Amino acid sequence: MRALPLLEPRRAELEKCVFCPKLCRSACPVSNAEPRETITPWGKMSAAWMAAHGDTPTDDSHAAPAWACTGCFACREACDHRNPVTDVLLDARDALVRAGAAPGGATRALAGFTRHDAETRAAARDLAARERCDARAATALLVGCGYLRRAPREARDAVEAATKISGGPVAVVEGCCGLPLRLAGDAPAFARHARQTATSLGRFARVIVVDAGCALALRQRFPEAGVDVPTRVELLVEVAARMLSELSPVARDTGEPVRWHDPCQLGRGLGIYEAPRAILARALGRAPDELDERREYGMCSGAGGLLPSTMPETARAIAHARLEAHEAAGGGRVVTACASSLIALRKRARPSNIPVDDLVTWIASSLRHPSLG
Repeated sequence: MRALPLLEPRRAELEKCVFCPKLCRSACPVSNAEPRETITPWGKMSAAWMAAHGDTPTDDSHAAPAWACTGCFACREACDHRNPVTDVLLDARDALVRAGAAPGGATRALAGFTRHDAETRAAARDLAARERCDARAATALLVGCGYLRRAPREARDAVEAATKISGGPVAVVEGCCGLPLRLAGDAPAFARHARQTATSLGRFARVIVVDAGCALALRQRFPEAGVDVPTRVELLVEVAARMLSELSPVARDTGEPVRWHDPCQLGRGLGIYEAPRAILARALGRAPDELDERREYGMCSGAGGLLPSTMPETARAIAHARLEAHEAAGGGRVVTACASSLIALRKRARPSNIPVDDLVTWIASSLRHPSLG
């Protein structure tokens, strides 16, 4: 792979897709929303394979399919070989950026990351001051830049929930975990940022993470970059599910459906399906309503993988399709557990006034009053 030698370790995975009869094509939310052969999983992997061999020009147009991916892992679930298309395409992005080819959205994300990180730090400090957090606490709370900057109510709910779960004050982690750098295609910059983040977390006894994308970054992307987090990393959803007896019902059964949406990073990414359902069941006093496509076959919101920056219209179409599926299943309220999904679904839900919640709000509400049993 003379043109993109960084992809040589991925030869086997690329060739599995290149010579495949495209059995996973219906699983991809991107090519379902924008039906083009070049952005099916087969097309994206084939484009990377051809670029690596020098069979296509190394330019923005031929590089773009590598960024036509939300990182939802759905094609992996549909593959008999469980081929890690998402991971290979991340490496393809890195190789293409180093070769001087990337779509405008990725280039802007890389150029703007320093500002993004600074604004996230400012939002974290503001939240910590407002909620009277303690920077000396043994437990750190990584809220996630999506909540901090675009879902402030949910960020406050996260502090409330984490404080009660930990039995004392928490310290709000400042800054972004660095995942946008990896998604945009700068693996070396991501590794440097990951080392800085891991060092800053080392003084805490544990880190509670709210956003599933941040948790996946710390648990999987950091080690892939050769960075170990020297403390225990727990997802808020997992911790809350272990203390169900302390959660109280928070909603009367009005007959309104309350439908759970499996976020890709939480479900297919981290393998967590039961915990959010158990929390919602406790809060509702009944099992939550479900989409027809759920768990490992759950539907992507279109908000991941930097797609809203590289293919904004397609990202919006995917979110719209998810809400259409929700209404076809009976409508009602949507609950998710991912800042990106929350924001994307809320934007598309406005014309129809579909209420969209984050699970962290339900957890905080359930912890406000002692359980009666």
